[in-house]
Amino acid sequence: MSRKQRVPPSPLPQRQGVDPVRVRFPVEGSWATARDYLAERLSAAGAGVVDAMFEAGRIVGADGRAVAPDAAYEPGMFVWFHRELPDEIPVPFPLEVVHRDEHIVVVDKPHFLATTPRGSHVTETVLARLRRELGIPALGAAHRLDRLTAGLVLFTVRPEERGAYQSLFRDKLVHKEYEAIARHAPGLDLPRTLRSRIVKVRGVLAAYEVEGEPNAVSRIELAEHRADGLGRYRLTPSTGQTHQLRVHMNRLGTPILGDPLYPVVTDAVPAGDFRRPLQLLARTLAFTDPVTGAQHRFRSGRTLEAWTSYDDWAGR
Repeated sequence: MSRKQRVPPSPLPQRQGVDPVRVRFPVEGSWATARDYLAERLSAAGAGVVDAMFEAGRIVGADGRAVAPDAAYEPGMFVWFHRELPDEIPVPFPLEVVHRDEHIVVVDKPHFLATTPRGSHVTETVLARLRRELGIPALGAAHRLDRLTAGLVLFTVRPEERGAYQSLFRDKLVHKEYEAIARHAPGLDLPRTLRSRIVKVRGVLAAYEVEGEPNAVSRIELAEHRADGLGRYRLTPSTGQTHQLRVHMNRLGTPILGDPLYPVVTDAVPAGDFRRPLQLLARTLAFTDPVTGAQHRFRSGRTLEAWTSYDDWAGR
């Protein structure tokens, strides 16, 4: 049995809180040079991009030295580089640190801020911001919230402990409660627990339900309602499928206010348009710390604007 290859430490520092890209060359391959493989692997970046990176000496090996484009292809070799960072409009809302110790950081994130770098959201993410603001380059996410959802997110300080905290979410040992604002449906029988199978296809914006063994379970309760027709709902998921709560609320005929995907996918809003945020908030996060044994229970201090000031949220 072959031993697992050790990953060398990155020879490049972070840039604006973002890690360099690491690429491992396949053990089996017919490429003649390092350039040939990377040109194929990174073809989506566009013609000439890889050659320009080689020419500028931006692709480096484990020793930190620039890799020559005509260097022979070496199976299992690691290379690193910083990708060009996209131009991003700053998300004009602060991050609130709810708790910080030597093991974890819990933050109350605003709407519109992605949890971790992905796609066009890189430096304007919770992870990159926290690394810069707190000076913790090794900080990592234990789980994620959708970019449009606000509320509590857990990060780990020490890379060697990250797996222990991630396993809490994998093994359903974290109690999570969400709050959502939607239209009040007087005839809806609540509370109830919804169970269904949700599928999210890569490249397709909206998730959808299919026949089959349930992989998504959510308890839906009406916390209160008022005369203007709005309801405030308490949502308790026991699984963590993509868009699960949004799909289940839509299934009940009460889609969450401000949702651009459910019941129908709407046109993308222009970059920098931070109006009418999705009215979904990760309100509570509770768990037993797997490292210290401490009992943690955190609560978001944010409010959902459609409930506190509907006219302001709706832009009237």
